[in-house]
Amino acid sequence: MSQIDQVLTPTTHDLGQFQVRRVLPAKARSMVGPFIFVDQFGPAQLDLGGGMDVRPHPHINLATVTWLFEGAIDHRDSLGTFSTIRPGQVNLMTAGRGIVHSERSPAEERRAGPKLYGMQTWLALPDGREEIDPAFEAVKNLPIVEDGRAKAIVIMGELWGERAPTTTHAHTIYAEIMLGAGGAIPLEEDADERAVMLVGGEASVDGHPLRLYELAVLQPGRDMTLESRTGARVMLLGGEAFTSERHAWWNFVSSSRERINQAKSDWRAGRFPVVPGDEEEHIPLPQGTPKTVTYP
Repeated sequence: MSQIDQVLTPTTHDLGQFQVRRVLPAKARSMVGPFIFVDQFGPAQLDLGGGMDVRPHPHINLATVTWLFEGAIDHRDSLGTFSTIRPGQVNLMTAGRGIVHSERSPAEERRAGPKLYGMQTWLALPDGREEIDPAFEAVKNLPIVEDGRAKAIVIMGELWGERAPTTTHAHTIYAEIMLGAGGAIPLEEDADERAVMLVGGEASVDGHPLRLYELAVLQPGRDMTLESRTGARVMLLGGEAFTSERHAWWNFVSSSRERINQAKSDWRAGRFPVVPGDEEEHIPLPQGTPKTVTYP
């Protein structure tokens, strides 16, 4: 029996100076645990004076998780939050009943030529918690598990006996794993659904090779070993399996299509709050089917 249940190949979007690889949602699968959206971007070196500029846009009924390997991003949101995301820090923005945010390269990064390399993921909020109050947290003091040639940062949830202080709305596991040459780490049976993504180097799960940027969904209920001959960077993600369906359209996720339609109407009519310090621009509601996300 294979240790890998399913392999999802990302859709690559070339944005000129960097690429974004979107592996969830996909036609073959829409979620792994609460993760309903998984993007990997970079590594990239942008031009001097250039940068990333994601204008203010809305979200509902989800939480965004931003994790960087290199570079920095300025986050602003309609709660009045300002936070510069850097490697080793997780930014968790809970949209709940509605939030607006922007993401832009900091001025000092633009002067040096910004680097971009990291992960952007969305977590669906569980039944009964979709309309909670919006919130934001930046967590820096994350547990690190080290054993010789293996090192892991626990970003969310509990793994290898360590628990991250990051808020979880449903049972969630999320970690960055770095393996040196000959390094290995156990992948314990600790969630309903688990998946790994190789984002650098070479690695295998119980002898089954991982391919770069693909999402390998692991067999449930089985302990496995992640190992590398030459060194690797791997993301581990998953959590509880949702029993109710989630719908996605543009930046909106909900168990209710009517709620998504209400969010469309609210954004079009300007009923969402503005982002202090970034009030001049916004991303308009797409016409027809959004091209920014490929949905099942």
